[in-house]
Amino acid sequence: MDKRLLLGDEAIALGALHSGLSGVYAYPGTPSTEITEFIQNATGYGRETYIICDHELKANGDIHSRWCSNEKTAMEAGLGMSYAGKRALVCMKHVGMNVCADPFVNSAITGVNGGLVILAADDPSMHSSQDEQDSRFYAKFAMIPVFEPSSQQEAYDMMADAYSLSESLRLPVMMRVVTRLAHSRANVEVKSEARAENQLNPDSGRHWVLLPAIARKNYLELIDKQNDMKATAASSRYNKLTTIGTPSGRLGVIACGIGFNYVMESEAEGIEVLKVSQYPLPEQQIKELASRVDKILIVEDGQPVVEELVHGMLGADYQIEGRLTGALPRTGELNPDSVALALNSLLGNTTATTDFPVANSPINVVGRPPALCQGCGHRDVYAAIRELIDEIPSARVFGDIGCYTLGALPPFQAITSCVDMGASITMAKGASDAGIWPAIAVIGDSTFTHSGMTGLLDAINDRANITVIISDNLTTGMTGGQDSQGTNRFEQICLGLGVEPEHLHVVVPLPKNMDEIRKVLRDEINYKGVSVIIPRRECIQTHARKLRQAKK
Repeated sequence: MDKRLLLGDEAIALGALHSGLSGVYAYPGTPSTEITEFIQNATGYGRETYIICDHELKANGDIHSRWCSNEKTAMEAGLGMSYAGKRALVCMKHVGMNVCADPFVNSAITGVNGGLVILAADDPSMHSSQDEQDSRFYAKFAMIPVFEPSSQQEAYDMMADAYSLSESLRLPVMMRVVTRLAHSRANVEVKSEARAENQLNPDSGRHWVLLPAIARKNYLELIDKQNDMKATAASSRYNKLTTIGTPSGRLGVIACGIGFNYVMESEAEGIEVLKVSQYPLPEQQIKELASRVDKILIVEDGQPVVEELVHGMLGADYQIEGRLTGALPRTGELNPDSVALALNSLLGNTTATTDFPVANSPINVVGRPPALCQGCGHRDVYAAIRELIDEIPSARVFGDIGCYTLGALPPFQAITSCVDMGASITMAKGASDAGIWPAIAVIGDSTFTHSGMTGLLDAINDRANITVIISDNLTTGMTGGQDSQGTNRFEQICLGLGVEPEHLHVVVPLPKNMDEIRKVLRDEINYKGVSVIIPRRECIQTHARKLRQAKK
């Protein structure tokens, strides 16, 4: 065994590599991005390579690890690799589960051939997200197993078990992590040898063809597998009972994933703790715990998924505490303080402290709200848009997901919406249909290829009166500079979708070109149809990185 200091994301990536991985499919999104980047670096696709273990791991780059256009294409490609008999990993942040929901749910009906693990990285407290959705709901909806590591070591170890379970049950398996685990480091003992990849072995079964007659049969088989899933979770080494001090019988705790660490750090005494890191829930263990204690506290980071399920298991008369009852905060991340406060309150220990030693906060430091980088091309785009808004108060600018969303903040305050990936174009179309003029959409290059092209096609087919600005900085800037799928092809894409050539413009967003940008923008908002403006200038962070690498 070798020992490495790894992020949770890196532990997952290395665990997949050591489990015979043949391909990772993903779209970058915090807090999942580093998983794919680690695999790219380990296999020669990344910006830099480094030794991750003492043995060779596909130094020739045979493991597929290119970025995908969006999470749906990633899920479908991973399913295709599974069909071929190989092991695949599909990675995304929680909102990406919405994008891939169609193939994800159907993958439980087709089943798998080679092992297929879907990594969903949830973001409680919305550090870099639009919502706090909990991906465990999706797994329950699809009726597939879930692993939820409580530590970086478990994140590494679980990958091998997840692939084995996937191939044993012939079902996809979800691994769910949260931001604190994904982005914190710990020592991880890793294997000295990697498992060989599966041999190519395409599945010839009819169960991949989801005609209704076949899908109904497959669905019954999925239902039949539920008991096997429950039995596997009940005997899992990741679900275990721990006692802290001498059990008093007053309080039991069900701690899920990273929540187990917070419980163990609380220094509470006299409680029994059932750690849950593999689902479906171990129902018999939960009922045994309930028979020995007066009440149970559910500690889970995210939404009250387990709390609701345990209510159903134990009945309305049994006292269950958690996020729904107010014992723990209803929103945001849990932490050692909030968990310790809940434990001490339920134990009647009013003298216990919930203060944990933290570094002294700096004083006399001016707050630094997020802002676009100085010199960023998006700033010049928004400067022109801001002038237009000041001239035409009826103008509405619909934004999208990316670093350019910061155009909503001072000094520009230039966009009025940001809902989900690709929504800018279709929202501008709907607003125009309702009578708003001018309706302007601002979308980034990577977001456009993720989910903006179909919206543009809708607008073209309906001859919507909108102006679309594809702000192209030649990279996926918000998540660290990954490849953008449509780089140097946006003009061809727009023309192919039906944008009229005379209403497709490329400008260079620099202060010296502001007169040209203003004129193009004013001309195109007065055109009664779809026009596209592409301000193109490389992200200054990506450009600076290239210069540093060139000097090495």
